[in-house]
Amino acid sequence: MSDCIFCKIAGGEIPSSFVYEDDNVAAFNDVNPQAPVHILVIPKKHIASSAAVDDSSVWSSLMSSAVKIARKLGLEENGYRMVINTGEQGGQSVPHLHLHLLAGRNLGWPPG
Repeated sequence: MSDCIFCKIAGGEIPSSFVYEDDNVAAFNDVNPQAPVHILVIPKKHIASSAAVDDSSVWSSLMSSAVKIARKLGLEENGYRMVINTGEQGGQSVPHLHLHLLAGRNLGWPPG
């Protein structure tokens, strides 16, 4: 999608320092972090939201990449949270599927 900011980041049109990258996924620090560690994990292919996923390999790529990043950063000991927002009322602000990996402080419950 030509006007999607996450597509531009994944495609290199907008410079970003990737925390993780493979053939299907890119991950980078959120520009508006909500925790000391706040990484966005996105599919490189444009998918508008979780409601638009029609291939289970997308979930496998996102989740396994997030876990790899958490391990690489040593987040397992104290814990971390993975969040996917869907739609406006679900808190999705960018219409490109993305997983938030949050850590580095006590994360309250319930969120929102």
